[in-house]
Formats: sequence, C-alpha cells, structure tokens
Amino acid sequence: MAELIYHVAVSLDNFIADQGMLDGNINNSLFLFEGDHVPDFLSDIQQYDAVLMGRKTYEFGFQFGSKPGEPGYKGLKHYIFSNSIQFESNEDVDLIKGNAIAFIENLKQQGNGKLWLCGGGELAGSLLKHKLIDQLVLKVNPVIIGEGISLFGSLKPCLKLDLVEMKQYSSGVIKPTYNIIYT
Repeated sequence: MAELIYHVAVSLDNFIADQGMLDGNINNSLFLFEGDHVPDFLSDIQQYDAVLMGRKTYEFGFQFGSKPGEPGYKGLKHYIFSNSIQFESNEDVDLIKGNAIAFIENLKQQGNGKLWLCGGGELAGSLLKHKLIDQLVLKVNPVIIGEGISLFGSLKPCLKLDLVEMKQYSSGVIKPTYNIIYT
C-alpha cells in the first residue's frame, strides 16, 4: 500500500497560505521562499512517486510560468483534484473530478510508493477525516499570519502524533515529521 504524506509549508498559527499567496502576489507573502531549507525541500520531493493537489495549490504554480495541464514538479506524476478547472489530462498530469476520497483510497491500495499531498487545506481535511494521511512533514515558517488557508481547511481535527524526525534551519524554518496515530 502507498503511503500518503502531507508535506507542506505552514505558519506558526497553522496556515498554509497567506493573503499575499491568495492575491497572487508572493512578494507580499510572509512565507520564506528562500533560505537553507529550500535545497532540502527540493531533495525531499525526489522521494515521492506522485504529487496530489487541489485546484488552488495547482493554480499557485501559474505565477511561476506553469500552464494548465503542465506539471508543477518535473518528473512527478500529478493528480489535480478539482471540479472547476478545465484542461485535458495527459501523461504527466491527471485532472480528477468527482470523488477525490474514493480515487485516493484506490491510488493508495494500488501503489506501494510515497504519495505527496502538496496542498489544498480542504482536500487535506477531507483526507484526514477519512484517515488517509499517514504522515505530516511540516515546513514551519517563523511567521504568524493571522488568517489564510488553514492546514486542514475547515476541519478542526483532534489527533495524536508521533514525532519521528526534527530538523532546524538557520533561516528559522523548522521541519518536524510526524506519523499520525488514528484512534
């Protein structure tokens, strides 16, 4: 069975996107897009067999020149979950409409590698509710933003976590890795 890992940048107050990101202007974002944590992140994503993301996360890449139907991360199979975006699925990027939970349950059952949930707070919340996320890897940015997209969208989970690794960077970012303990 494949392992689903929610590997995402987050503020200290548990938001995965701030107003600068939501407005499409990353120059106004408090999140750190540069620093000694970035090479580790780029190395970390090489371990994944596929990336899963919601529409807003996928469209965030358009600011950097990506186009609909193009992969945001070269070399990774992409699954984009949206009922509103329009493009033709291709070898690199599959657009999944409809029941994301059933699709991801099947994807986990059919595979045996690592699936990267890149973002989508609401998607993450739905997957957590159905006990489909196995691990959290949080790139905790040294910022408090007050509002934005929550780590698990509108879901307010109550979870036990097992810390399996912790890394600290001189940029101020910390990267805890937790296994989720479902009860």
